[in-house]
Amino acid sequence: MRKLARVMTVAVPLVLVFSAGPVASSASARTGGATQWSAGAEALAASGATAVPAGCDSGGPHTSHCYLKLTPAPAPAGGPGCTVSESVGYHPCNIQNAYGLTSLSATAGRGITVAVVDAYDNTKAAKDLKKFRKTFHLPKCAAGCFEKLNQNGQTSPLPPPDPGWASESALDIEMVSAVCPRCHIMLIEANSSGNGDLYSAVNEAVTLGANVVSDSWGNSEYNGETGWDGDFDHSGVPITFSSGDGAYQGGVQYPSASVFVTSVGGTELTPDSGNARGWDETAWVNTSSSPPTQGSGSGCSAYEAKPAWQTDSGCTMRTTADVSAVASDVIGYHAGSFYYEFGTSVSSPIIAAVYALADDSSGTPTPASLAYAHPSDLFDITSGSEGTCSPTYLCNAGTGYDGPTGLGTPDGAGAF
Repeated sequence: MRKLARVMTVAVPLVLVFSAGPVASSASARTGGATQWSAGAEALAASGATAVPAGCDSGGPHTSHCYLKLTPAPAPAGGPGCTVSESVGYHPCNIQNAYGLTSLSATAGRGITVAVVDAYDNTKAAKDLKKFRKTFHLPKCAAGCFEKLNQNGQTSPLPPPDPGWASESALDIEMVSAVCPRCHIMLIEANSSGNGDLYSAVNEAVTLGANVVSDSWGNSEYNGETGWDGDFDHSGVPITFSSGDGAYQGGVQYPSASVFVTSVGGTELTPDSGNARGWDETAWVNTSSSPPTQGSGSGCSAYEAKPAWQTDSGCTMRTTADVSAVASDVIGYHAGSFYYEFGTSVSSPIIAAVYALADDSSGTPTPASLAYAHPSDLFDITSGSEGTCSPTYLCNAGTGYDGPTGLGTPDGAGAF
């Protein structure tokens, strides 16, 4: 997820990115302010490989982009022989399998448009998406399945390019493709990372006919944020927002806290052959610091009123997140390299794609409420701690609703 500046003028996605291209190291390779080390990377390091950080953006608008190059690059797997291995990163077939979507992903989504809103131009978006889909045996992108537009809905002029935002938009469109490969994907590029431009891009996406809108950026909450809520009030159109990557300590994020959007937290998946599901799942959190300062964003809003469909009793205001999906050890591709991807920038477009597969929200004024009416169609995530808080469910996964993972992760598309 890209983080908005405190003064509500600049937005930045906060996805944590580790390259899975050539090179390799040890689990001590933690760099800069954005440090997330996955169990998969630790497993790879333990097996004798090495990993060295390729760099972290620091300062300015890209404070949380890190890159970790691994050798060898993950062997692509797909089709009937999809390999489940955290140490080489998860592929689209793994994500579909973990959430009971394999059959639906193969058949649903035609005629459904998912808009991805980011800032600045990704000059290689179409090329990278083609490479990603081919590598992981997703259906060939037929003519018209992907389009790139400016915030006014035009093919030109496009905004200036920005490498940090380009890696974000590449991840976003790839995660939509991973779950809903037959969906039409529309990348809307805002002129800048300012709130006004990004919010205008969200509105333009809906005007252009998007059935679902995915967003992986946000800001710490601020007094006056409710004045912007109208930009996300689009009856029947699910709008997903990353809940944040700063764990409970990072505070509630906006627009994730808006009552008109679905706030998406993050989890970590682990293969488990002894489990009927085949997977274990916990809240995504980096425990290298105490209390954790990286993990699925969660908490009780300071400004947004509690919607009628949200019934947790320990927060009288809006609580985040609503639902969640995997936010760690997922493979993406951008500008010639494969990457380990981390953060709620992974989970938000996944949930957007599940809404698209369900195609069942047009009659629901606030689609975020759907999951609260169908909790049995979600995997309840009951483990993973982001420290100490009161009440404890705001920062600790547990039975039923909790802040880091919301009501849980998709078990099919019935909750969407």
